[in-house]
Amino acid sequence: MLSLDKQNRYRERYRAMRPGWRTSGEVYESRVRRYATGDAVVLDLGCGAGGVMELLGAQVKMLAGVDRHRPSLLCNRVRAMHRVMSDVDAIPFRAAAFDLVVCSWVIEHVTRPDRLFAEVSRVLKPAGHFVFLTPNAANYVIWLNRLVPKLAQAPLVHMLYGRAQGDTFPVTYRANTLRALRALADDVGFRICALETIHDPTYLAFGEVAFRLSALVERFIADERAVHIVGDFAKT
Repeated sequence: MLSLDKQNRYRERYRAMRPGWRTSGEVYESRVRRYATGDAVVLDLGCGAGGVMELLGAQVKMLAGVDRHRPSLLCNRVRAMHRVMSDVDAIPFRAAAFDLVVCSWVIEHVTRPDRLFAEVSRVLKPAGHFVFLTPNAANYVIWLNRLVPKLAQAPLVHMLYGRAQGDTFPVTYRANTLRALRALADDVGFRICALETIHDPTYLAFGEVAFRLSALVERFIADERAVHIVGDFAKT
């Protein structure tokens, strides 16, 4: 089994092999930190049980979280967060309410990403930012994941990664390419401040040989096909 602790140890080894490399979480957090200031009103979209606002929630002016999964909301670890149960494509807040919307590991689950992006644009103030982290459907690891039947995904993730089956949700990948994200930004009038892809060879590192092979394969993966995408879109 590839636990998160073991995966993170492999990530540190990969960092040593590629000086300057940062995990997708580090890239995402650095983007969020730019805007999560003391006067910022922030929405964590699909907040789940925690995430980046566990680190930054106490330093912003106001923090709200939206998620449709009640168990995650009930055990959310961010004390400063005002939590609301709702679909992420029907945000229950007034227009132009937030300076910053953050969203991690959510876009890949949405069936109507056009609605999500339109709602984010609606609740953002002019010049507000939408910062997100999501998998890249152009990556080979995501291709393999899509080959697994939907009913088998949760048990397989539990067996391979030790993640609770209740924390595994159906994926659609309907907006999970650079091209699709650029099109969505254009549709709602977002300015693209950053759209980065991040390599990470640890998802199939179930042992030493597998890690070394994955790290070797990663050298031949084009940047646009790296496994994660971090975006920073601004409302014009």
